[in-house]
Amino acid sequence: MKEPVILNHPLIKHKISILRSKKTGTKEFRELISEISTFLCYEATKDAKLEDVEIETPIQKTVGKKLNEDNYAFIPILRAGTGMLDGLIKAIPNAKIGHIGLYRNEETLKPVKYYYKVPKNLAEREVIVLDPMLATGGSGSDAIKMLKEDGAKNIKFLCIIAAPEGIKRIQTEHPDVQIYCATLDEKLNENGYIMPGLGDAGDRIFGTK
Repeated sequence: MKEPVILNHPLIKHKISILRSKKTGTKEFRELISEISTFLCYEATKDAKLEDVEIETPIQKTVGKKLNEDNYAFIPILRAGTGMLDGLIKAIPNAKIGHIGLYRNEETLKPVKYYYKVPKNLAEREVIVLDPMLATGGSGSDAIKMLKEDGAKNIKFLCIIAAPEGIKRIQTEHPDVQIYCATLDEKLNENGYIMPGLGDAGDRIFGTK
């Protein structure tokens, strides 16, 4: 079982505080989600493998390091996960992109699948699953299970805010998956929402409430 990587950085804490505020508008909310996602991508790729490449600078030839961007697949969980996508694409623009559509049944709180389209050859790629909120962990765990059934072997899960319950579920059901989150909150309320959280991430990203 892997312990979650939590970004304990003053700049992240500052941005999370603005993100939480109900006064933060749609435009700024989207921008903050994207910015924080770039930081998460930076942290999640610290173990990236690099290849030597010969470069000719204006002064001389030298050997640099290059990332094989084709080795990466970003898989946002619809719909809120797409809000994180731009931040990762800025870092690795040639990564392949898939989508998994899951929604939460408001009565059972269990995820329901309605869309699934992912890149080929997942077994050969580093797969990074995106979802701003890791609450109960149901959607995240189900998405990871689907990707494993499709051959994915190296999976990481990136989220902005996580609840202890969601982390525990991913750790229990997928102990090989490393979780990266910007902050860890207190708990879930009786409706399955993270406390103190930031409300519904999808509604705030897309301005639907």
